[in-house]
Amino acid sequence: MTAPAKPATPIYVTQSLLPALEDFIPYLEEIWKHNILTNGGPFHHQLEEALCDYLGVKHICLFTNGTLALITALQALRITGEVITTPYSFVATAHSLLWNGIKPVFVDIDPLTFNMDPDKIEAAITPQTTAIMPVHCYGQPCDVERIQRIADNYGLKVIYDAAHAFAVQHKGASVLNHGDLSVLSFHATKVFNTFEGGAIVCPDAKTKTRIDHLKNFGIVGETTVVAPGINGKMSEINAAFGLLQLKGIDQALQRRAEVDAYYRQRLARVPGIRCQPAADGITNHAYFPVLVTPAFPLSRDQLFQHLRDNNIYARRYFYPLISDFPMYRGMASAAPANLPAARQAAEQIICLPQYPGLTFEQIDFIVSLITDATHAMPPAAVAAIAV
Repeated sequence: MTAPAKPATPIYVTQSLLPALEDFIPYLEEIWKHNILTNGGPFHHQLEEALCDYLGVKHICLFTNGTLALITALQALRITGEVITTPYSFVATAHSLLWNGIKPVFVDIDPLTFNMDPDKIEAAITPQTTAIMPVHCYGQPCDVERIQRIADNYGLKVIYDAAHAFAVQHKGASVLNHGDLSVLSFHATKVFNTFEGGAIVCPDAKTKTRIDHLKNFGIVGETTVVAPGINGKMSEINAAFGLLQLKGIDQALQRRAEVDAYYRQRLARVPGIRCQPAADGITNHAYFPVLVTPAFPLSRDQLFQHLRDNNIYARRYFYPLISDFPMYRGMASAAPANLPAARQAAEQIICLPQYPGLTFEQIDFIVSLITDATHAMPPAAVAAIAV
């Protein structure tokens, strides 16, 4: 069998989903016709309604990006003091807490799902704790029932960082309906994107009204301001693009599932490489993380460099841990001994390219680079690992 050819251009960990440019032109013409660019224009309202219908949620508030949505969600629930969260995420999760003057308290993750480990939460609760902020990592649903029971027992709010969880379902319904609020990202790299964007999913009209005020400077009338809000409004161009994206999202999700399945098939017998267990429920295959275990002949970082040398831009999501960055590492909860599972994940996981436009031929090349490393292993060692 002939080895797949090295790609002439880089293959990145993801590639933004872009519809045909000519399909976007009519939306732009409509914006130019009405001359409404922002401040809750017609496309903004249409996208909110369309997303509620598609995702199976009651209310959604669109934002200019997911980070501002996180910051505003904390404001909307008047969160103060300490919030229990995960060190294994993108830095925006914890940054949103610092921007609100809240102390993050890190707890370890489950080594299989890479989500916050519910067994670690209660020991981290103090009189200053007001909320829990878990992350549906890689689109895998958190143990939402256990987290909610803990929150109810201690009178805590739950805000989910659901940046990875677009269209994810748990027990037949949207995982976004769990917790007090769920926050989405529509960044260009996400499963569903609006170039830049985000949203807060909320359970009732009263909460939606408060959030809508907060994302528009706290303004409720021409001369009335009721809260120290921020400018987090999504523009009409972003909203229009989102409406167009929704038309092709089912096909994109189906293709992501096919990419995921093909990777699993090709990597199933590669010694020392372990795929994340499939999600319990309906996931969106937002990422394809694999663990490079000590049994593999290269370290994770060596494999990362080997792929990059061959034009494959995989990513070490999430490395370093949030708790290792200067603004967090002095906190008691950030101590390495407190986070062994998160640290192991940060040292072993690499996310391989995953997006609808990725071809099976490209996957074959990526897998060939990984399997080539095993050829240096003695046959007895390969056989022992495969048992």
